[in-house]
Amino acid sequence: MGFDGKLAIQTSIKLDGGLFLHLFKYKLHLITNICPQKIQSVDLVDGQWGTVGSVITCNFTKDGEKKFVKVIIEAVDEEWRGITYKVIEGDLLVAYNTFKLTLSVDSNRELDNVVTWTIEYEKKNESVPEPSTFLDFCFSATQEIERHYMLIPN
Repeated sequence: MGFDGKLAIQTSIKLDGGLFLHLFKYKLHLITNICPQKIQSVDLVDGQWGTVGSVITCNFTKDGEKKFVKVIIEAVDEEWRGITYKVIEGDLLVAYNTFKLTLSVDSNRELDNVVTWTIEYEKKNESVPEPSTFLDFCFSATQEIERHYMLIPN
């Protein structure tokens, strides 16, 4: 019996959806300037930004703890405007056998764009909590990015 799960969160942003997605595909390293309390470093280890198979490392702080992950870009889809990162190394794999994070942006709205963060995971055992706080982390980062680009005060 597995401990697979899937969680998602959506939020509307006024920021151009293409710009938001572009940041996560091609300019992810800039997020350290936008959310320095959350994300301390993002480095391209292998490949090219926004390309399937590329490897990226990230040092971040979540719930007051320093964390490290190495991810591979597993999918980039222009049609559904999304990108999937699969964790291949790091702190998240202590509790989870697999951990994937997908970002998609629906820009087919009149006023707002809808950002969806989805986590697919397999817990190592039943006592491991669902990674809902990681979704909260993504939601909060989304808000910070929007404030940064839209110059909205906190």
